[in-house]
Amino acid sequence: MDNKENVGNPDRSRINVNEEYELNHWSKKFGVSHDELKAAVEAVGTSADAVEAYLKK
Repeated sequence: MDNKENVGNPDRSRINVNEEYELNHWSKKFGVSHDELKAAVEAVGTSADAVEAYLKK
């Protein structure tokens, strides 16, 4: 779980679909719905690079 007190440098290489603010951030960044994002994470794991590549194909 993310430490919300440590907001200086979040881990932007991983996607945590259990945190609403991360769902919002990554969904907006990739231009997909929350469900599409969750499906991508389910398919390829939590790596932001892997999810982005999956969504672009």
